[in-house]
Amino acid sequence: MLKRTLILSTLLLGAAQASPAKITAQSIIVNPVETKLNVEVWVNKDASGKANPTYRKGEPIKVAVKTNQDAYVYLFNINANGVVDLFFPNNYEESNFVQGGVTRVFPQQNAKYGLNIGGPNGQDRLLALASKKELDLTDIAKFAKDQGFAQVTVKGQENLARALSIVVNPLPADGWTTDVVTFKVGGQPVANVPAPTRDTTTGTVTITPGQAQQPAPQPTPAPQQPAPAQPTPAPQQPTTTIQPGEKQGGDRDQAMVDAYARLKGEESLGQATTYATPWGDGLWQKFKGVGAYGDAVLLHANGSSRAYAVHGMLLERYLALAKAENGTTRPPSRLGWAAGDEKVIPQNSLGTSGLYGFFQNGALYGTEKYGTFWLSGNVLKTYQGLGGSGSFLGFPTRDQYTISGAWAADFEGGTIRTVNGVTKVYRK
Repeated sequence: MLKRTLILSTLLLGAAQASPAKITAQSIIVNPVETKLNVEVWVNKDASGKANPTYRKGEPIKVAVKTNQDAYVYLFNINANGVVDLFFPNNYEESNFVQGGVTRVFPQQNAKYGLNIGGPNGQDRLLALASKKELDLTDIAKFAKDQGFAQVTVKGQENLARALSIVVNPLPADGWTTDVVTFKVGGQPVANVPAPTRDTTTGTVTITPGQAQQPAPQPTPAPQQPAPAQPTPAPQQPTTTIQPGEKQGGDRDQAMVDAYARLKGEESLGQATTYATPWGDGLWQKFKGVGAYGDAVLLHANGSSRAYAVHGMLLERYLALAKAENGTTRPPSRLGWAAGDEKVIPQNSLGTSGLYGFFQNGALYGTEKYGTFWLSGNVLKTYQGLGGSGSFLGFPTRDQYTISGAWAADFEGGTIRTVNGVTKVYRK
């Protein structure tokens, strides 16, 4: 299993001057409007969030966050040299949606990454920004290829604050809030700190020695089930090799070309077996797949600048849903187009591992133990707000369903029910 370690340089964010954000030296960026939304952030050495504890270089750190309402949370770190890290959201977590009243700890148990102090010595600040709406951070941070953590394109507290002020400016005045925690870096460094490798984003992401990446679980075909129908009939195969994103007329879909490169397609997608052909209001292209990844497709929704892959057991279920709903002429409406790259989910506290696929209107979770199931709407939001498959609920054990017309879902460790219009969670 590939395990990455994010070495936090020195923490925090700066404030900008775009209304309604306010910049202060201590709190970085602040909403001057009183909000009902509240967020708290703290570190493992100080639950109060006020004591400014000291960490040594190389020492592991855990960060906790809690909101009083459902929100999307963003965690930034600024070191003494002004280097900024964005460590949540990241490509190892299912979502940065956090359920109100639930404490989330990073990294969670059995996470594929760790957080360690990287230095330099000095004062670090950690900023938590909570928003009722998901934010677009493309002008601040970018994920390069298959990196787990984003590359932050701004440096320094002031620059980060200005950039964030632009991001939050379109939101309702009471639609976002922040909190800051500080800690110092100093003392004798911890011995045997993993050295940075060439596989880095900001220079702070390293691979922990002795861990190897595991392929996605091999899908287990359901007994006596027919193979899923394809979105469009594959055209007659030419004698030459089909390129990623290549259309029958010879031109190429750039989003598919970029996705193939981003996903290291030679290692996960393999050779294209059809041209990129119309499907619904977008494009679809099938690939042979590599090893345990299983057969794959690249999906590019019309109007989107990015294409995404769906593999193996998730692909089988995705196309089966499309077949049942519309004869496989377009994506299933309960899920829509793929909206993110698939993620391999490491073994959770219940001993289960699997796959996660994110779509416009929902998600698919697949395990060899239970199968592949869909979730959407408030049930999915509640589930991911608790930490998704890494929470006490674990993986879903069946599709989302209705009881007396209200949505419900069953999981390894409990259930989610809609009671009088309110989503509630129950432990087993």
